[in-house]
Amino acid sequence: MKNPIIIGAGVSGLVAAIELEKTGYAPTILEATDRVGGRVKSDDLNGFPADHGFQVLLTEYPEAQHYLDYEKLDLINFLPGSVVFKKGKMEKIGDPMRDVSFLWPTTFADVGSVNDKRLILQLSLVLKKKSIEDIFAAPEITTIAYLQDYGFSEEMIGDFFQPFFAGIYLEENLETSSRMFEFVYKMFGNGYAALPRKGMQAIPDQLADQLTQTTIRFKAVVNRIEGHQVYLESGEVLRAEQIIIATDPSPFFIKKDLKPTAWKSCYNLYFQAPKSVLEDPIIGLLPGKDTLVNNFHYLNDVYGNKNEENTVILSVTVVKNHDLSAADMVQQVKTELATHCKITAGELLKMFHIKKALPQVSDLTYQPSETRVKLAPGILCCGDYLANSSLNAAMASGRVVAKLVSSGVEV
Repeated sequence: MKNPIIIGAGVSGLVAAIELEKTGYAPTILEATDRVGGRVKSDDLNGFPADHGFQVLLTEYPEAQHYLDYEKLDLINFLPGSVVFKKGKMEKIGDPMRDVSFLWPTTFADVGSVNDKRLILQLSLVLKKKSIEDIFAAPEITTIAYLQDYGFSEEMIGDFFQPFFAGIYLEENLETSSRMFEFVYKMFGNGYAALPRKGMQAIPDQLADQLTQTTIRFKAVVNRIEGHQVYLESGEVLRAEQIIIATDPSPFFIKKDLKPTAWKSCYNLYFQAPKSVLEDPIIGLLPGKDTLVNNFHYLNDVYGNKNEENTVILSVTVVKNHDLSAADMVQQVKTELATHCKITAGELLKMFHIKKALPQVSDLTYQPSETRVKLAPGILCCGDYLANSSLNAAMASGRVVAKLVSSGVEV
């Protein structure tokens, strides 16, 4: 049996290995770091899982439902809504069809008009009926143009859609494709945003636990690929008839003219705080073109209060590009939280600058085509950058590549 080499133990590489094992293969995964996960990683922070960047699992993702055991992940659902901090007030808005407690606050929230709230309900019902195939076959426009065309007011877009989806897209102008908007909106409308009890790292860990015939080599840094030979930084040379690159392939080829993947970045800051102003597993949003803070939540509200000192941990995401030093950015974040949200952010416990948080993708598809994953004879690629920026797309791409390899078709 010809056993492929997979470069990268992120979600797409792990799914590719799972699928290859089903057809008798025993792949070798070369992972540059000391653990699986790729961009999905968590650290321990005072007894809480601190993810590298605020990420959630959308429970309605079809690929996630296929590959993950939600019960074993012990998922904790966020409430189907958010708290918008506007003019010094907390405005709670959400989906009353899934949580009736949102009916009254949403109806009277100073966020958008009555017509905006009617359009939100209408859009949710429309997308519930629209198939995923139809979503990705639709013409692409920007999300901002889609919302304007749909009839939402500039106030509703600025106060809710812009901060909410900027936190998902990691870009504040909502230039991301309308296909992605409809897909994500449908996923939110049909399911929940959730976190595993042990943090997002539990997802790749669970995928890796499914592997029985695969060898994962950690701290195996690939230097370059020539033909069917993989050259490691250590000097070791490996050979395989099929090589699957489950990461950006451009650094591995000297002579091949490959355009590097473009990335979106963000900052994720964790502060100690005296108390939670949200008191529920829900996301706080801070709208405004001049604010650095995009969204925040409290780890204690999600995972429960584990701190004997009765303090809480606040997770804050900064999406906007800026030229501030790290110290000045932290101070600006603290000032904004205090001024707009009446939140006291204390000691900075941890900060991540995720330079490669999400790939910039154009011509969005649900999963990559066979043509898109083929790089050279015997060399294939997988990753969400080939379809759309999501955990679901990462899994789908791994499945597509594994099917090609195991089908026996010349790749």
